[in-house]
Amino acid sequence: MKLALFGGTGRVGSEIVRLALDDEVEVKALVRDEKRAMEIIPGAEFVIGDAKNEEDVKKTIANCDAVISALNTDKTDTLTKSVPLIIKAMKEEEIKRIVTIGTAGILNSRFEKEKYRYQSNESKRKKTFAAEEHVKVYEALQESKLDWTIICPTYLPDGERYGNIRSERDLLPEDGKKITVADTALFAYQELHNNAFLYHRVGICY
Repeated sequence: MKLALFGGTGRVGSEIVRLALDDEVEVKALVRDEKRAMEIIPGAEFVIGDAKNEEDVKKTIANCDAVISALNTDKTDTLTKSVPLIIKAMKEEEIKRIVTIGTAGILNSRFEKEKYRYQSNESKRKKTFAAEEHVKVYEALQESKLDWTIICPTYLPDGERYGNIRSERDLLPEDGKKITVADTALFAYQELHNNAFLYHRVGICY
């Protein structure tokens, strides 16, 4: 298997790269800074470029079997500019499977029907830009006809694996407070293979 990975030098993305390489899966990662990438994710194949550039995205996805995007908003429109390019390139390459890292804010509200969590009293965040960007990704994937899953962690501190991950389709498990970067990466990598949440967002926490 060969995996195309976006956001590979980020916290979750770099953990996913390590898991894949340990599993003897080839990884091709789109990175902006090759020197930094070599320090963080040695062993991956690099495409140097920008996720908002169509040709760079195409090069990254070419000859791969599946895609993981661990891109975040970074207070920019990177997500909403890159995901349509990723979807287009996947269709051209006839690749179906994609797992992305989202945010718990785009899960359904448990108590206010027809609302996302970030729109409801369940969310304590006052700034909604990131959630709004992730919602656009969710909507694009829904329309894409790809085999997609969006992993939606709640508060995401650094830390090792603790296991005992709770998950729920389209909702955050009750009283979910946090999940580490390492366990989020593990859950995403496993979901790539086991397809337990195809065509859904999945809330994860302890």
